[in-house]
Amino acid sequence: MHTVASSVFTPEVVRELDRRAIEDRGIPGYTLMCRAGRAAFDATRDRYPAAAKWVVVCGAGNNAGDGYVIARLARAAGLQVQVIAVSDPDGLGGDAARAWHDFRDAGGTAAGLADLDCGEAELLVDALLGTGLDRLVGGSYRDAVEQINAAAAPVLAVDIPSGLNGTTGEIMGVAIQADLTVTFVGRKQGLYLGAGPALCGEVRFADLDVPGDMAAGIEPALRLFDEHQLAELLPQRHASAHKGDFGHVLIVGGNRGMSGAVRLAGEAALRAGAGLVSVATRAETAGAVVAGRPELMCRPVDSADDLEPLLERATHIAVGPGLGQDAWARQLFARVLAAERPLVLDADALNLLAADPHKRDDWVLTPHPGEAGRLLGGSTAAVQANRLDALAQLTTRYGGIAVLKGRGTLVGEHGQIPFLIDRGNPGMATAGMGDVLTGTLAGLLAQVPASPLAATAAAAWVHAVAGDRAAAAGERGLLAGDVLNELRACLNP
Repeated sequence: MHTVASSVFTPEVVRELDRRAIEDRGIPGYTLMCRAGRAAFDATRDRYPAAAKWVVVCGAGNNAGDGYVIARLARAAGLQVQVIAVSDPDGLGGDAARAWHDFRDAGGTAAGLADLDCGEAELLVDALLGTGLDRLVGGSYRDAVEQINAAAAPVLAVDIPSGLNGTTGEIMGVAIQADLTVTFVGRKQGLYLGAGPALCGEVRFADLDVPGDMAAGIEPALRLFDEHQLAELLPQRHASAHKGDFGHVLIVGGNRGMSGAVRLAGEAALRAGAGLVSVATRAETAGAVVAGRPELMCRPVDSADDLEPLLERATHIAVGPGLGQDAWARQLFARVLAAERPLVLDADALNLLAADPHKRDDWVLTPHPGEAGRLLGGSTAAVQANRLDALAQLTTRYGGIAVLKGRGTLVGEHGQIPFLIDRGNPGMATAGMGDVLTGTLAGLLAQVPASPLAATAAAAWVHAVAGDRAAAAGERGLLAGDVLNELRACLNP
């Protein structure tokens, strides 16, 4: 079951939620605006308690109204506040006009864009443009965005960074680079797609006390995975449990010179909680794998025939880490595909699949954008331009579940609402991270085989959270092994 707080909607749907709150539940629009201003103000004071000089830059419409509420609250709190009105506030209508009048009646004044000076500001508030933006940002609005972005002070974006398309995450010419975004009533999908994650900074959600049943009958575009869903998926183990209860994962890969990939994937499967993990690899790499992690059962395989006894014992198979694309790799890959076992495909397994496409329902594909482009016969840029569409194409063309990796990892299955993973960090862009995800995924699938989509989302979420924990000491220099060391804590909160 999804809640509003864990759901992501299009801006049009959020506007419908606003309408229902106002018209069906009788919550005045200005009350919602004041709650939005209060939520943004409180979040900013929490994040930047020492900031005493605020510059609030207001445009037109309700986003400007939120800005005037924030400015009024900041003045009442004794902060030094300058308000810049890019559009004439006397031309505002509705709730935004009331917000301006209340600010003015409380003693506030607004200057024009020509008076914008960010040099002394300790905090900037972007209340320029809202979620309805459907054209390129130009004129005085563009000038305001560029001046804010050039400033040294941190930036609060009200509801959405101005210039960011609330549906696609596209930059509409120019867009605010925020450090904190406080969004209201419903999470907008543009915050999580395209350029959204890079522009929003920290995202905080405020429901404005709008009843959750306002979303009855409305399906979200995406749903966030969180620790509550993980706890439901992985309850405390029974006291009489034994290793046979938690699956037997087989990792296939580790061609010459690439033993580290299967070593990382195998240990990740163990750390994820699989009862048994076997590794099928080249004879000359087997010793290195066992030396690094003796709990792994490592078997040298020279041909597909050597896989047979391993395939019989395995409950789940992960293929691809360090596999390569030579004759040895191709014959092992073909034999794995013929096995009647749930599969996880990564790395070279995806490249082999792209060269000879198949479709089945019991596998999980884990491409990064480049691999997704090859699977779809397109480019990395095309995938990144519309990640939701690329995810849908992958599940339609290849079946099963797809994990489209990258910032804002997407996990989807045909006909189901995709999961969005809003964790992770740039330090994870390094060798071996995908191998750790593959092993984590196989290990969780082996434990909860009846819930493959949820287990896949859980694996992506745990992997990202472990990466964030590991990055506490710094993103630069973060290793896949550092993430391995954090998995256990993430899976046992």
